[in-house]
Amino acid sequence: MSTTQLVIRTEGLTNTFGRFRALDGLDLEVAPAEVHGFLGPNGAGKSTTIRVVIGLIRASGGHVELFGGDPWRQAATLHERLAYVAGDVALWPGLTGGQCLDVLGATQGGLDEARRAALIERFDLDPTKRVRDYSKGNRQKVALIAALAADADLLVLDEPTSGLDPLMEQAFQEVLRERREEGCTVLLSSHILGEVEALADRVSIIRRGRTVTTGTLAELRRHTRTHVHAVTVDAPAGLADAPGVADYVSKRLDGHVDSRFTIDAEHLDAVVGRLHAARIHTLTATPPSLDALFLRTYDGQAVPLDATGLGESQGARR
Repeated sequence: MSTTQLVIRTEGLTNTFGRFRALDGLDLEVAPAEVHGFLGPNGAGKSTTIRVVIGLIRASGGHVELFGGDPWRQAATLHERLAYVAGDVALWPGLTGGQCLDVLGATQGGLDEARRAALIERFDLDPTKRVRDYSKGNRQKVALIAALAADADLLVLDEPTSGLDPLMEQAFQEVLRERREEGCTVLLSSHILGEVEALADRVSIIRRGRTVTTGTLAELRRHTRTHVHAVTVDAPAGLADAPGVADYVSKRLDGHVDSRFTIDAEHLDAVVGRLHAARIHTLTATPPSLDALFLRTYDGQAVPLDATGLGESQGARR
Protein backbone atom coordinates (compact mmCIF):
# COMPACT_ATOMS: atom_id res chain seq x y z
CA MET A 1 0.00 0.00 0.00
CA SER A 2 1.37 3.40 -0.95
CA THR A 3 2.29 5.31 2.21
CA THR A 4 1.33 8.62 0.54
CA GLN A 5 -2.31 7.51 0.57
CA LEU A 6 -2.51 6.54 4.23
CA VAL A 7 -4.50 8.33 6.92
CA ILE A 8 -2.59 6.56 9.72
CA ARG A 9 0.82 4.97 9.50
CA THR A 10 2.98 3.61 12.29
CA GLU A 11 6.24 1.75 11.81
CA GLY A 12 8.16 0.07 14.63
CA LEU A 13 6.16 2.06 17.18
CA THR A 14 7.33 1.70 20.79
CA ASN A 15 6.08 3.15 24.04
CA THR A 16 7.37 2.54 27.54
CA PHE A 17 6.13 3.53 30.99
CA GLY A 18 9.11 3.09 33.29
CA ARG A 19 10.20 -0.52 32.82
CA PHE A 20 6.88 -1.49 31.28
CA ARG A 21 6.84 -1.75 27.48
CA ALA A 22 3.31 -1.06 26.22
CA LEU A 23 4.19 -1.03 22.51
CA ASP A 24 6.98 -3.13 21.08
CA GLY A 25 7.49 -2.32 17.40
CA LEU A 26 3.87 -1.97 16.28
CA ASP A 27 3.06 -1.43 12.59
CA LEU A 28 -0.33 -0.11 11.48
CA GLU A 29 -1.67 1.28 8.20
CA VAL A 30 -5.14 2.76 7.78
CA ALA A 31 -6.25 3.79 4.29
CA PRO A 32 -8.69 6.58 3.38
CA ALA A 33 -12.42 5.82 3.50
CA GLU A 34 -12.02 2.42 5.17
CA VAL A 35 -13.27 1.04 8.47
CA HIS A 36 -10.23 -0.56 10.03
CA GLY A 37 -10.87 -2.95 12.88
CA PHE A 38 -8.22 -2.84 15.61
CA LEU A 39 -8.31 -5.95 17.79
CA GLY A 40 -6.50 -7.51 20.71
CA PRO A 41 -7.26 -8.55 24.28
CA ASN A 42 -6.92 -6.21 27.23
CA GLY A 43 -3.22 -5.58 27.65
CA ALA A 44 -2.33 -5.82 23.97
CA GLY A 45 -1.72 -2.06 23.60
CA LYS A 46 -4.75 -0.90 21.60
CA SER A 47 -5.59 2.18 23.64
CA THR A 48 -1.93 3.15 23.97
CA THR A 49 -1.59 2.99 20.19
CA ILE A 50 -4.67 5.18 19.74
CA ARG A 51 -3.38 7.77 22.20
CA VAL A 52 -0.05 7.95 20.40
CA VAL A 53 -1.73 8.15 16.97
CA ILE A 54 -3.91 11.10 17.96
CA GLY A 55 -1.14 12.87 19.86
CA LEU A 56 -2.34 12.47 23.44
CA ILE A 57 0.93 10.82 24.44
CA ARG A 58 4.33 10.81 22.79
CA ALA A 59 5.86 7.67 21.31
CA SER A 60 9.10 6.43 22.86
CA GLY A 61 10.38 5.26 19.48
CA GLY A 62 9.49 4.31 15.95
CA HIS A 63 7.56 6.39 13.47
CA VAL A 64 3.96 7.61 13.46
CA GLU A 65 2.07 9.72 10.93
CA LEU A 66 -1.46 11.10 10.98
CA PHE A 67 -2.61 12.60 7.66
CA GLY A 68 1.08 12.64 6.78
CA GLY A 69 1.96 14.82 9.78
CA ASP A 70 3.41 14.37 13.26
CA PRO A 71 0.48 13.93 15.71
CA TRP A 72 2.57 15.06 18.68
CA ARG A 73 4.05 18.23 17.17
CA GLN A 74 1.03 19.14 15.03
CA ALA A 75 -1.76 18.00 17.35
CA ALA A 76 -3.76 21.23 17.23
CA THR A 77 -3.89 21.30 13.43
CA LEU A 78 -4.48 17.57 12.94
CA HIS A 79 -7.22 17.40 15.59
CA GLU A 80 -9.35 19.65 13.38
CA ARG A 81 -9.68 16.69 11.02
CA LEU A 82 -10.63 13.96 13.49
CA ALA A 83 -13.18 13.03 16.15
CA TYR A 84 -12.39 10.68 19.02
CA VAL A 85 -14.66 8.58 21.23
CA ALA A 86 -13.29 6.74 24.26
CA GLY A 87 -14.91 3.70 25.85
CA ASP A 88 -15.30 5.41 29.22
CA VAL A 89 -16.81 8.79 28.45
CA ALA A 90 -16.32 11.60 31.00
CA LEU A 91 -18.76 14.51 30.65
CA TRP A 92 -19.73 17.52 32.73
CA PRO A 93 -22.37 16.34 35.25
CA GLY A 94 -24.00 19.75 35.66
CA LEU A 95 -24.57 20.29 31.95
CA THR A 96 -27.39 18.92 29.85
CA GLY A 97 -26.69 16.51 27.03
CA GLY A 98 -27.35 19.29 24.52
CA GLN A 99 -24.92 21.64 26.26
CA CYS A 100 -22.27 18.89 26.23
CA LEU A 101 -22.83 18.51 22.49
CA ASP A 102 -22.27 22.26 22.11
CA VAL A 103 -18.97 22.07 24.01
CA LEU A 104 -17.76 18.94 22.25
CA GLY A 105 -18.78 20.38 18.89
CA ALA A 106 -16.82 23.57 19.55
CA THR A 107 -13.66 21.52 20.12
CA GLN A 108 -14.22 19.81 16.76
CA GLY A 109 -14.83 22.93 14.70
CA GLY A 110 -18.61 22.76 14.99
CA LEU A 111 -21.22 20.11 14.21
CA ASP A 112 -23.47 19.61 11.22
CA GLU A 113 -26.71 20.77 12.85
CA ALA A 114 -29.01 18.73 10.61
CA ARG A 115 -26.93 15.61 11.21
CA ARG A 116 -26.85 16.34 14.94
CA ALA A 117 -30.64 16.57 15.11
CA ALA A 118 -31.08 13.39 13.10
CA LEU A 119 -28.62 11.51 15.32
CA ILE A 120 -30.33 12.67 18.52
CA GLU A 121 -33.52 11.14 17.17
CA ARG A 122 -31.89 7.94 15.89
CA PHE A 123 -30.09 7.35 19.18
CA ASP A 124 -33.21 8.23 21.19
CA LEU A 125 -31.38 10.77 23.37
CA ASP A 126 -33.11 13.37 25.52
CA PRO A 127 -30.71 16.36 25.21
CA THR A 128 -32.54 18.35 27.91
CA LYS A 129 -31.55 16.01 30.76
CA ARG A 130 -28.46 16.70 32.82
CA VAL A 131 -25.51 14.36 32.50
CA ARG A 132 -25.71 13.39 36.16
CA ASP A 133 -29.08 11.81 35.38
CA TYR A 134 -27.83 9.87 32.36
CA SER A 135 -27.06 6.17 32.32
CA LYS A 136 -23.66 5.04 31.02
CA GLY A 137 -25.29 4.25 27.70
CA ASN A 138 -26.74 7.75 27.36
CA ARG A 139 -23.38 9.33 28.19
CA GLN A 140 -21.90 7.19 25.44
CA LYS A 141 -24.61 8.40 23.05
CA VAL A 142 -23.60 12.02 23.65
CA ALA A 143 -19.99 11.29 22.72
CA LEU A 144 -21.03 9.27 19.66
CA ILE A 145 -23.42 11.96 18.40
CA ALA A 146 -20.73 14.62 18.82
CA ALA A 147 -18.23 12.55 16.84
CA LEU A 148 -20.61 11.33 14.14
CA ALA A 149 -22.10 14.81 13.60
CA ALA A 150 -18.67 16.41 13.21
CA ASP A 151 -17.33 17.14 9.74
CA ALA A 152 -14.35 14.87 10.44
CA ASP A 153 -12.13 13.06 7.96
CA LEU A 154 -11.22 10.45 10.59
CA LEU A 155 -13.22 8.85 13.39
CA VAL A 156 -11.14 7.17 16.09
CA LEU A 157 -13.44 4.95 18.13
CA ASP A 158 -12.13 3.09 21.18
CA GLU A 159 -14.85 0.74 22.47
CA PRO A 160 -17.52 3.14 21.15
CA THR A 161 -20.64 1.09 21.94
CA SER A 162 -19.79 0.37 25.58
CA GLY A 163 -23.06 0.57 27.51
CA LEU A 164 -25.35 0.66 24.46
CA ASP A 165 -28.25 -1.76 24.12
CA PRO A 166 -28.55 -3.95 20.99
CA LEU A 167 -30.97 -1.57 19.22
CA MET A 168 -28.59 1.34 19.68
CA GLU A 169 -25.64 -0.80 18.55
CA GLN A 170 -27.58 -1.46 15.34
CA ALA A 171 -28.23 2.27 14.89
CA PHE A 172 -24.52 2.93 15.43
CA GLN A 173 -23.55 0.43 12.74
CA GLU A 174 -25.99 1.97 10.26
CA VAL A 175 -24.66 5.48 10.85
CA LEU A 176 -21.04 4.36 10.64
CA ARG A 177 -21.69 2.74 7.25
CA GLU A 178 -23.24 5.99 6.05
CA ARG A 179 -20.22 8.00 7.20
CA ARG A 180 -17.87 5.59 5.43
CA GLU A 181 -19.90 5.95 2.21
CA GLU A 182 -19.39 9.70 2.55
CA GLY A 183 -15.62 9.13 2.53
CA CYS A 184 -14.89 9.18 6.25
CA THR A 185 -12.09 6.93 7.57
CA VAL A 186 -12.68 4.95 10.77
CA LEU A 187 -10.28 3.28 13.19
CA LEU A 188 -12.52 1.00 15.26
CA SER A 189 -11.25 -0.74 18.39
CA SER A 190 -13.92 -2.98 19.88
CA HIS A 191 -14.34 -6.04 22.07
CA ILE A 192 -17.53 -6.89 20.16
CA LEU A 193 -16.15 -9.08 17.41
CA GLY A 194 -19.50 -9.31 15.61
CA GLU A 195 -19.51 -5.52 15.35
CA VAL A 196 -16.06 -5.45 13.79
CA GLU A 197 -16.94 -8.31 11.46
CA ALA A 198 -20.04 -6.45 10.27
CA LEU A 199 -18.25 -3.14 9.69
CA ALA A 200 -14.55 -3.56 8.99
CA ASP A 201 -12.99 -3.46 5.53
CA ARG A 202 -9.69 -4.58 7.02
CA VAL A 203 -8.57 -5.83 10.43
CA SER A 204 -5.34 -5.65 12.40
CA ILE A 205 -4.84 -7.97 15.37
CA ILE A 206 -2.17 -7.04 17.89
CA ARG A 207 -0.52 -8.97 20.68
CA ARG A 208 1.83 -7.69 23.38
CA GLY A 209 2.34 -4.39 21.61
CA ARG A 210 2.98 -5.82 18.14
CA THR A 211 0.81 -6.38 15.07
CA VAL A 212 0.57 -10.12 14.44
CA THR A 213 -1.70 -10.07 11.39
CA THR A 214 -3.53 -7.62 9.16
CA GLY A 215 -5.74 -7.84 6.09
CA THR A 216 -9.31 -8.15 4.89
CA LEU A 217 -11.46 -10.85 6.46
CA ALA A 218 -11.32 -12.71 3.14
CA GLU A 219 -7.53 -12.62 3.18
CA LEU A 220 -7.33 -13.80 6.78
CA ARG A 221 -9.82 -16.58 6.12
CA ARG A 222 -7.58 -18.04 3.41
CA HIS A 223 -5.30 -19.18 6.21
CA THR A 224 -8.06 -20.83 8.23
CA ARG A 225 -10.46 -23.70 7.72
CA THR A 226 -14.04 -23.78 6.44
CA HIS A 227 -16.61 -26.09 8.04
CA VAL A 228 -18.58 -28.12 5.49
CA HIS A 229 -21.80 -30.10 6.00
CA ALA A 230 -22.93 -32.03 2.92
CA VAL A 231 -25.79 -34.46 2.38
CA THR A 232 -25.37 -36.48 -0.83
CA VAL A 233 -27.16 -39.34 -2.57
CA ASP A 234 -23.97 -41.40 -2.87
CA ALA A 235 -20.86 -41.60 -0.72
CA PRO A 236 -18.30 -39.02 -1.97
CA ALA A 237 -15.40 -40.94 -3.47
CA GLY A 238 -12.09 -40.51 -1.64
CA LEU A 239 -13.27 -37.53 0.34
CA ALA A 240 -11.78 -38.63 3.65
CA ASP A 241 -8.27 -38.71 2.14
CA ALA A 242 -8.65 -35.67 -0.13
CA PRO A 243 -6.01 -32.90 0.21
CA GLY A 244 -6.91 -30.32 2.85
CA VAL A 245 -9.73 -32.36 4.42
CA ALA A 246 -9.68 -32.92 8.20
CA ASP A 247 -12.10 -33.90 10.98
CA TYR A 248 -14.04 -36.04 8.50
CA VAL A 249 -17.17 -37.76 9.81
CA SER A 250 -19.67 -39.55 7.56
CA LYS A 251 -22.78 -41.65 8.18
CA ARG A 252 -25.85 -42.85 6.32
CA LEU A 253 -29.03 -41.05 7.30
CA ASP A 254 -32.51 -41.54 5.79
CA GLY A 255 -31.16 -43.00 2.59
CA HIS A 256 -28.51 -40.28 2.12
CA VAL A 257 -24.88 -39.82 3.14
CA ASP A 258 -24.27 -37.15 5.76
CA SER A 259 -20.67 -35.84 5.66
CA ARG A 260 -19.08 -33.24 7.93
CA PHE A 261 -15.49 -32.00 7.77
CA THR A 262 -13.20 -28.97 7.71
CA ILE A 263 -11.24 -27.92 4.65
CA ASP A 264 -8.43 -25.53 3.77
CA ALA A 265 -9.79 -22.71 1.63
CA GLU A 266 -7.41 -23.48 -1.25
CA HIS A 267 -8.83 -27.01 -1.59
CA LEU A 268 -12.52 -26.14 -1.26
CA ASP A 269 -13.27 -26.07 -5.00
CA ALA A 270 -11.84 -29.55 -5.57
CA VAL A 271 -13.82 -30.98 -2.66
CA VAL A 272 -17.05 -29.42 -3.91
CA GLY A 273 -16.40 -31.18 -7.22
CA ARG A 274 -16.26 -34.53 -5.41
CA LEU A 275 -19.52 -33.71 -3.64
CA HIS A 276 -21.23 -32.81 -6.92
CA ALA A 277 -20.16 -36.16 -8.34
CA ALA A 278 -21.91 -37.81 -5.38
CA ARG A 279 -25.11 -35.85 -6.21
CA ILE A 280 -25.61 -33.13 -3.62
CA HIS A 281 -28.88 -32.99 -1.70
CA THR A 282 -27.86 -30.13 0.61
CA LEU A 283 -24.56 -28.32 1.09
CA THR A 284 -23.51 -25.79 3.73
CA ALA A 285 -20.02 -24.24 3.82
CA THR A 286 -19.37 -21.96 6.80
CA PRO A 287 -16.27 -19.76 6.67
CA PRO A 288 -14.49 -19.07 9.95
CA SER A 289 -15.89 -16.24 12.06
CA LEU A 290 -13.78 -13.37 13.31
CA ASP A 291 -13.83 -15.13 16.70
CA ALA A 292 -12.15 -18.14 15.09
CA LEU A 293 -9.63 -15.96 13.27
CA PHE A 294 -8.77 -14.20 16.51
CA LEU A 295 -8.34 -17.44 18.43
CA ARG A 296 -6.20 -18.90 15.66
CA THR A 297 -3.96 -15.82 15.73
CA TYR A 298 -3.45 -16.31 19.45
CA ASP A 299 -2.98 -20.08 19.12
CA GLY A 300 -5.74 -20.60 21.66
CA GLN A 301 -3.45 -19.43 24.48
CA ALA A 302 -5.53 -18.03 27.34
CA VAL A 303 -7.44 -15.52 25.26
CA PRO A 304 -11.04 -16.23 26.32
CA LEU A 305 -13.99 -15.08 24.25
CA ASP A 306 -17.14 -14.24 26.16
CA ALA A 307 -20.65 -13.78 24.81
CA THR A 308 -19.90 -10.34 23.44
CA GLY A 309 -16.35 -10.71 22.23
CA LEU A 310 -12.89 -10.91 23.69
CA GLY A 311 -11.46 -9.85 26.98
CA GLU A 312 -9.30 -10.42 30.00
CA SER A 313 -9.49 -9.40 33.62
CA GLN A 314 -10.67 -5.92 34.45
CA GLY A 315 -7.92 -3.46 35.14
CA ALA A 316 -5.50 -5.02 32.67
CA ARG A 317 -3.80 -2.70 30.19
CA ARG A 318 -5.78 -2.17 26.98
